[in-house]
Amino acid sequence: MKLFIEPSASLLLTKLSSFLAEQDIQSYVVGGFVRDVLLERNTADIDIAVTADALEIAPKVATALGGKYVPLDRINRVGRVILANKGEPSTKEQWKLDLSTVRGTIEEDLAQRDFTIDAIAVDLSQLSKNYTDVPLIDPFNGWNDLHQGAVRAVSGTAFESDAARLLRAVRLAAELGFSIDKETEALIQRQSYLIARVAGERVREELLRLLAIPQTEQLLPYLDKLGLITAIIPEMAQMKGVEQPKEHSWDVFDHSLKTVVAVDFLLRQGTWEYAGEEVLAAVPWSAELAQHFALEVSSGSIRRLLLKLAALLHDVAKPQTKAIDARSRMHFLGHDKEGAAITAVILERLRFSVKEAKLVENMVKYHMRPGQMGQQNGLPSHRAIYRYFRDTGEAGIDILFLSLADHLAARGPQLNMAHWQEHCRTVDYVLTQRFEQKTLVIPPKLVDGHDLINIFGMSPGPRIGEFLEQVREAQASGELATKEEALSYIREHLLSKAV
Repeated sequence: MKLFIEPSASLLLTKLSSFLAEQDIQSYVVGGFVRDVLLERNTADIDIAVTADALEIAPKVATALGGKYVPLDRINRVGRVILANKGEPSTKEQWKLDLSTVRGTIEEDLAQRDFTIDAIAVDLSQLSKNYTDVPLIDPFNGWNDLHQGAVRAVSGTAFESDAARLLRAVRLAAELGFSIDKETEALIQRQSYLIARVAGERVREELLRLLAIPQTEQLLPYLDKLGLITAIIPEMAQMKGVEQPKEHSWDVFDHSLKTVVAVDFLLRQGTWEYAGEEVLAAVPWSAELAQHFALEVSSGSIRRLLLKLAALLHDVAKPQTKAIDARSRMHFLGHDKEGAAITAVILERLRFSVKEAKLVENMVKYHMRPGQMGQQNGLPSHRAIYRYFRDTGEAGIDILFLSLADHLAARGPQLNMAHWQEHCRTVDYVLTQRFEQKTLVIPPKLVDGHDLINIFGMSPGPRIGEFLEQVREAQASGELATKEEALSYIREHLLSKAV
């Protein structure tokens, strides 16, 4: 078999082979690296199986190759070596070299892996000699499944051994453009409940990698068909079948899935089957916005992914807040704030970082806010925009796009173009004010608590904070711009009302 390995990876594998040979350790390249090389895909993740204790060998490899050692799994004896990658720009910045201990023979070790396309190995010593005629160790015919584009479980116990593979099967199929074979699909449906046993950190990692996949029109419905969405997030089960007002095209659950798809469409990452270019043309976009949504929040997460997660959860509290009034009108009063509280519980369970959780929680909490900003000549006032960014904080820009995605996923094929354009015009105006008038979001300080105490004889307490906030609002709305004007405003508007 001819293997296509880029030069920097080849050099790394040659050095590693020499070092392990000197230690008299037999080693094999296995898993995703072999799969991706056979598919001629670049990857910076290399799995090596060694006939020794990997946790003893990995630190020595790190020292020999000038890398950093990280113990990954002490029970299963897996260690990681992180190395600088000076190779192709299309690959990642760092090599991740994961060393595992061979369990039995290499064939027995491969039998314990997840999918046939990952249960292919190459003897590292053979690989270092020749890339044009490399013998594959392929006891489960993974090479054939690569050609057929099939993700197939190695055994019927693959998911019982590691239930994180339930999500990984879907992710691999989506990333590679493959299909899960029917027997494996049926096995996932029967055993989807096992995902609840997986550590939250691992579910978070797989969920983020799934959300990173663009063009999600079929992905989320497929996850639901397999029973995985509600297995991961049981709170979403109640959303199924919950009807919404006639303006909505879908029930609460399907609307939430559609909102995720709409986010990708708005961020130029996917399509929206119910509208064409004229709908997207109305949506504000710029290099600055593209950069904003690409910003890293925590390890493995960027703003785009967390916005999609918020889109999935934004109506999670609708089932319990649904009510019909005396005029037979449907309401979901408080679903935004209750949804934020539920979201916080979900993200804590899945071990999202505090920063990630707070950002998504605020997106859910304030997702109705853009439509509630006070209007002046059809557009929000400066005071309303100030209050909006004051309350939403770091999530302000993201929530504006969540509101647009919510609009699209509510109306679907019934979209009213005039209403859509008006919504986009409002979002564009708020964003323009946000980027062009920084003082509108964070007005420069004109007065402080010491001024209120020393000049007006106020006593320390919460009233001082309330006065200062009202000054900032008046400042943001353009009513005052200097310290003298601020002091005059306090004297005329605030102290007189406080008396």
